Amino acid sequence: MEGTQDFVSFKQMKQWMFQENVRVENEKKELNEMYVKFLEEKKQFQDEMKVLNSKILSERKRLKEESLFFDKKMDILKGGFAQLEADRKKFERERRAYEQEKRDKQEEEKYLTISSMASLLFRGVKNPATLKKRYKDLIKIFHPDNAGGDTETIRIINEV
Repeated sequence: MEGTQDFVSFKQMKQWMFQENVRVENEKKELNEMYVKFLEEKKQFQDEMKVLNSKILSERKRLKEESLFFDKKMDILKGGFAQLEADRKKFERERRAYEQEKRDKQEEEKYLTISSMASLLFRGVKNPATLKKRYKDLIKIFHPDNAGGDTETIRIINEV
């Protein structure tokens, strides 16, 4: 009986080994399939990474171009503002010069008016006594307390 048991045991062992070989072969097949699938996914991932890297590079290039364009626009604006400030200062200088010229002209006209009025008021005066008498007469006529008095005319008479 021992021989039969050994034979049965040997058969079981042989069957078990066969089953194990089948199982190992199936595992190898599954492992190979997984490996192939892994390689395909790896390839797909690498392709996706290439596409994304390409997009990143193109976006960086676009951003750099936009930055350069912005810098050029900013330089143009700065130049425009500088020119505007220079024009404003020039205009202010010209305006002040014009106003000064206008004041000078008014002063000159005022002086001419005063001198022409004075020459009218003191026409024909040749000596100091006549001048003194004319002065007193004019003060009496144009004194502000009189009905026809005028302070401006008094000022002109006193300036002469």
